[in-house]
Amino acid sequence: MAKYEEVKSSLNPIKLGLIVGIIIPFIAILFFQVGNYSKYSFLGFYMKLHELHVFSSLISLCVVPNLLVFFIFIWKNYYLSARGVIFSTIFYGIIMMIFKFAL
Repeated sequence: MAKYEEVKSSLNPIKLGLIVGIIIPFIAILFFQVGNYSKYSFLGFYMKLHELHVFSSLISLCVVPNLLVFFIFIWKNYYLSARGVIFSTIFYGIIMMIFKFAL
């Protein structure tokens, strides 16, 4: 039983939740870009979304998959990793607010 607890604790750091929580929305943005704006480079895609004033909305939508990751961590009792996902979601929220109001 101690071996199981070791494996479980090694999968439960805050860093894992932070990394997963930052990567998942970025992958969602890439899927959106490839699916809808594949003729643009990533920089061109960003410029087009900024021109249309919808980049902050896209960030908001691409953070939604973090909810699924958060609940998976909660169901597995990986509370520290779930906390990392929350922190990364707050990070994306701050970025969204910067893009919405400052740029």
